[in-house]
Amino acid sequence: MILSINTTHQPATDLGYLLHKNPSNAQSFNLAFGQAHVVYSQASHASCTANLILDIDPIGLVRGSGIADQYVNDRPYTSSSFLSVAMARVLREAMAGRSKERPDLAQTPIPLELRLTSLPVHSGEALLRRLFVPLGYDLEVEQLLLDARFPSWGASAYFNVTLRITATLASALIHLYVLIPVLDDEKHYWVGDDEVDKLLRFGSNWLETHPEREEIARRYLKHRRSLMRSALAQLEPELEKEPTPPTEKQQSLHQQRLEKVVQKLLESHAKKVLDLGCGEGKLLSLLLAHKQFERILGADVSHNALEIAAQRLKLPNPRVELLQSSITYLDARLRGFDAIALIEVIEHLELYRLEALERNVFGYLQAQTVLVSTPNAEFNSQWESLPVGTMRHKDHRFEWTRAEFGAWANRIATQYAYSVTIEGIGLEVEPVGSPSQIAIFKKDIPE
Repeated sequence: MILSINTTHQPATDLGYLLHKNPSNAQSFNLAFGQAHVVYSQASHASCTANLILDIDPIGLVRGSGIADQYVNDRPYTSSSFLSVAMARVLREAMAGRSKERPDLAQTPIPLELRLTSLPVHSGEALLRRLFVPLGYDLEVEQLLLDARFPSWGASAYFNVTLRITATLASALIHLYVLIPVLDDEKHYWVGDDEVDKLLRFGSNWLETHPEREEIARRYLKHRRSLMRSALAQLEPELEKEPTPPTEKQQSLHQQRLEKVVQKLLESHAKKVLDLGCGEGKLLSLLLAHKQFERILGADVSHNALEIAAQRLKLPNPRVELLQSSITYLDARLRGFDAIALIEVIEHLELYRLEALERNVFGYLQAQTVLVSTPNAEFNSQWESLPVGTMRHKDHRFEWTRAEFGAWANRIATQYAYSVTIEGIGLEVEPVGSPSQIAIFKKDIPE
């Protein structure tokens, strides 16, 4: 199988710096399933073409399995998930957008032509176009015959595909890395939770807005429903816009919520702040702007979210730290903070797991101030796009009315010796209240 990468950006030979592969030399790489070779078929000032050639050992793939006929299939000859794995191994630096010699060029859109041979597309040309056209590609598609000697046998499920776009090389390679196994609808290796993180990491900044994101997630994760639900829940943003048309001076609900939390933390005089379920670090970045907060810790269960947060915060930074941890597990690393924020977190838990969160946050961690925000279910009727009886986000396990949230907050305050006040966040509409609600817990200190 062959992936060809061409550019006419001048000088075109700079492609070698982006790929970290010298046009003057052929290079070979040993892989678990064969060998990969990088050779240039042309390298001039005007045009440069690099070729990643994958030579799979079909017998070696099943050696020791005891089933001799397993290697008689299309895998050694098609652009399948083997090619994606080879790209990650051989073109890792290029996919990361790094180039020591041409750092600016690595972040610059350049004209690219990418050609894939014998790409299996079992849903036909229409799927090819649904996946690549929304990303800005022009396509040239050739469907291969089952056997060129016998045209009457008809067309196969294999295509030679040429993609043209002006984009960064890294983004184009990432699109191919994700979409090649999606088109094939098959992977040669086991798919588990780490594949969700991989999909979210490589899908950052494009997959969440792709019209075929559900189909991409389904095929990439080999139709495993639990993994697909997990991926889509993290890709699909919550409803955050106010129900009235925004003006230039109006802020999104998300921004109002974050600023409300910062305000409450400033009023608490906290110096050490823990953001539980910190996600991609948006609150953490706002806290860094205030010198009052001397130590800031973000904790989240998602490794992918923490990687994005690290980039947003430009770590390392002496005032902020990130940890992978769960809001329901007792973790000594999370103790000793003046204030804890759980912002739009609790509704992502099953109700039966709330008790573990309560014991952890209010019984074990025992910060002086705890802020908990959650959607107000009564406000859902104000969104015309939200069907009656549904929740704002596919990953929400519940959404409380103001009375339900108040009852929960007051029970917690009584049980763990806190006082509590509840406020609305966002536009207030009678009689349903504000779209979001926040409880401010203060630890009662005996006189």
